[in-house]
Amino acid sequence: MDERYVRQIILPEIGPQGQERLARAGVLIAGVGGLGSVTALYLAAAGIGHIKIADHDSLEPSNLNRQIIHSEAFLGQPKVISAAIRMKALNPTIRVTPVQTRISSANIDALLDGVDIIVDGSDNYETRQVLNRASLRHGLPFVYAGVRGFDAMVSSFVPGRTACFECIVTGGEAPSGRGPGIVGPAAGMAASFQAMDTLKLILGIGKPLENRMVCIYGLDMRIHCVNLISNPQCKACGKLYNPDKRI
Repeated sequence: MDERYVRQIILPEIGPQGQERLARAGVLIAGVGGLGSVTALYLAAAGIGHIKIADHDSLEPSNLNRQIIHSEAFLGQPKVISAAIRMKALNPTIRVTPVQTRISSANIDALLDGVDIIVDGSDNYETRQVLNRASLRHGLPFVYAGVRGFDAMVSSFVPGRTACFECIVTGGEAPSGRGPGIVGPAAGMAASFQAMDTLKLILGIGKPLENRMVCIYGLDMRIHCVNLISNPQCKACGKLYNPDKRI
């Protein structure tokens, strides 16, 4: 076993078998911006065997206050290329597949080929809705995060066991200008929670954020969990909990 993983393998919750499970896992990171930058680095470092990264954007100077996987050397270049190079430099033993595309209902099913978990690194409701519905169709966990200003929230939606994203968030804001203000550590805190929950879900250990949402308020450093309840009338997942419902 690669010496790089020794500090994980000595944990009884992981061990050699858990590390092998991580090596066999496939993860889609949807977006390599503020959230995806951190989850990509942590999951690559942890030894996830195959990580797909999908993003349509190119790197801009305004990204660099929070998108720490990138550097000035890649300004103007596709984010997925910058991220893939950094991930492979961190851990050459894993497989990284960069896909420069805007995630949509037309391409999401192909992106999920060989994937076990969806990690949300997007910044808009429409993409998250596509990810959520694909999660439900394929029975894949969807590890969600949202961030704005100094604040963040994180939850894991698991089809058949939890509420889904659309049970909790029913609409999005129209994008405007450069988007909302944000400090880098807010994205970093949320993404670290996402990476932790992704590892727990793959390994089947601990208590993931199922039917719970962590809310982080950065300015006064308050962190609390709220319980989530599935909506039987949800247009996305209602049929899972009410088989007679026609949607």
